[in-house]
Amino acid sequence: MPAGKHKSRSLRRVFVKTPGKGTKIHYRKRKPSKQVCSDCGSVLQGIPTLIQSKFKNLPLTKKRPQRPYGGTLCSSCMRKKIRSQVIKCLK
Repeated sequence: MPAGKHKSRSLRRVFVKTPGKGTKIHYRKRKPSKQVCSDCGSVLQGIPTLIQSKFKNLPLTKKRPQRPYGGTLCSSCMRKKIRSQVIKCLK
């Protein structure tokens, strides 16, 4: 019978093979969902999907792309936004 803290589905169940030819259940935290672009909703590239305790220990350069709007907009939406801002300034 699992302990009370393991009964909820907030933890995922991982079946691990043991050296004695058996299997044992390990309870691990679920991975968070992938980051999406705030304009088009496509999945952002270059952002790891880690649990918060591991993500906070990464250096800033590994957390998001090094470009304007990195981590919030995909590259195509970023280009569109910069172009529209340049066109506004020229008018």
